[in-house]
Amino acid sequence: MNYCSECGAPVAMMTPSGDTRLRHVCVNCGTVHYRNPKLVIGTIPEWENGILLCRRAIEPRHGKWTLPAGFMETLETTAGAAARETQEEACARIEMGEMFSLIDVPAISQVHIFYRARLLDTDFRPGEESLETVIFSEAEIPWNEIAFRTVSLTLQHYFADRRNGGWQFHAMALPMAYSSVEVSW
Repeated sequence: MNYCSECGAPVAMMTPSGDTRLRHVCVNCGTVHYRNPKLVIGTIPEWENGILLCRRAIEPRHGKWTLPAGFMETLETTAGAAARETQEEACARIEMGEMFSLIDVPAISQVHIFYRARLLDTDFRPGEESLETVIFSEAEIPWNEIAFRTVSLTLQHYFADRRNGGWQFHAMALPMAYSSVEVSW
């Protein structure tokens, strides 16, 4: 950040009074510009024994498979963002279930959240950001072609819970050692 979004004056990196971190601070009006983690929100759309995956039509990880997900917008709830992203990426109608996984990705200042969801029908198709949409059984999941580590972890927990006959909430954090290529949305 070079300029203040409030007054247009230059910003400088400094620790504001009462704070403990370096922040972008306007040298003219004193506005502190916080940079906070971004939320990536999505669903695990279930149909019978399968899960709907989308093949990405955009970077990063163009051509790789993922759950329908993306960045949360302002004025949305997390569940609302998950439903919107599922509609945008897979043109799928869903019934929202409970939050299933929350994965902190501190290396890139993101938090990834996935909800279980039930597909209401099989009338889905690729949206603007997807090349194709397919329902995969666990045995058919293209594990080596999954776009993001957070999606792989979420799917692994999902299938393990399903085999164990009970659903849990999964909260975890990826170590800082993971590169942004492995996890960045």
